[in-house]
Amino acid sequence: MKIVLGRDDLAAAALEAAPGAERLDIKPVHKASKGFVNNAAADVCELAVVTLLQAAAYDKPVALLPVTMLGRHQHQTLVTMGGLGAADVWGRSVGVRSWSQTTGVWLRGFLTDEYDVNLSEVDWRTYEDGHIAEYTDPAWVKRAPEGTKLQADFLEGRLDFGIMGNELPADDRIRTAIPDALDVAAAWAAREGFVPVNHVVAFGPGFAHEDPKSVLAVYDALAEAITGPAELNPVGFEALRAPVTRVARYAYEQEVLPRRVEFDELVERTCSVLGVPASRLGG
Repeated sequence: MKIVLGRDDLAAAALEAAPGAERLDIKPVHKASKGFVNNAAADVCELAVVTLLQAAAYDKPVALLPVTMLGRHQHQTLVTMGGLGAADVWGRSVGVRSWSQTTGVWLRGFLTDEYDVNLSEVDWRTYEDGHIAEYTDPAWVKRAPEGTKLQADFLEGRLDFGIMGNELPADDRIRTAIPDALDVAAAWAAREGFVPVNHVVAFGPGFAHEDPKSVLAVYDALAEAITGPAELNPVGFEALRAPVTRVARYAYEQEVLPRRVEFDELVERTCSVLGVPASRLGG
């Protein structure tokens, strides 16, 4: 079994649960996604939830192992250096690494739900392709010129806004476009009953058909090893149902998915491959 997990402690737990498994040390972890979803380069892999949904929509041999590797608030990821707010994105330029990047999908969902923004009337700029080979950006999304960088374009004033999470540069001029963004995000989570999910664990059915017990052992080990607030690290199908259902809706509305992907479809695929009922995986 070949495993790609970003956190060292969780990777160690997975390796202990599956004797003979090998950890592929790929950093940052999202660099493993293309090889995993398109070429089965790993058997168990940390994966952005939107990439998982795209894999399901394009019928890739990928299934969900319902463990959250990264959950976080997202309202703070829309940033600006001018005197602009989130409601001002209409007609202005907004940069995001990739249109299918999960952080961007969540943030754009907030813009449509909470600020009534028509996304097709924003000057969107992307800098990278998504992870799924068959996917292309919507026609109304522009690709930045070859060789340009999101952070440089933002800091040098060629973008009015940027959507950035971990890649946010350190600069005192940057502020969140949503005032008191973390407080707004906490209030949103309290109202909706969940925190946005970014990364989950996925597995390839090919290996799982041969050795489902090892995949289940990895799930059990990760579920036990996960630490931190439960709302940031939901484990099990039912804990993931609400956030994954919401981001799937956002992704479909934003033309990130070619068709709707229902959460029960993900559950059915996983249980069919592993030969277990949903209750075995927190369903």
